[in-house]
Amino acid sequence: MGFLARIGGLRFVVVVLTAMTALQMALIAFGNITDFGTNQAFVQHVLAMDTTFRSPDMMWRAITSPGLQNTAYVVIIVWETLTALVLIAAFVAWLRARTETARRLSTLGWVMWVLLFGVGFLAIGGEWFQMWQSDKWNGLQPALQNFLIATVALVIAHLPAKEAVSR
Repeated sequence: MGFLARIGGLRFVVVVLTAMTALQMALIAFGNITDFGTNQAFVQHVLAMDTTFRSPDMMWRAITSPGLQNTAYVVIIVWETLTALVLIAAFVAWLRARTETARRLSTLGWVMWVLLFGVGFLAIGGEWFQMWQSDKWNGLQPALQNFLIATVALVIAHLPAKEAVSR
């Protein structure tokens, strides 16, 4: 198999996407661990709903307990760390040419990613805690970007592979 066939194929694309997302999630987790307070404030404000329209019909959803807010933030960081580790393991499996294991690990990592950003930030944060109403603590755009990255990677990883045609 020639060089162009290797770097121009679907497998290479999936390997690159796995490496990129493993690095990105590792950096996200690392940043949240080493700069705990920055995103801690984000989580606290979203859960407290203190920068929303403060509709009495919605404010019963607010979580104002610092202990529960911090627990939620730690759970997010643990999930990010586990997701990064799964994607790193997937990348190693791709490098070792363990295709089925690599594809399954990449899939698991990206599904974990989708759950974090799609369910956690878009659905729960955005809708349940009305994050969309906040001018300052609205993380819907970055959450959507991350959701789309993982979703596209999942689709690409599960495209049927075509046999290389020699010319």
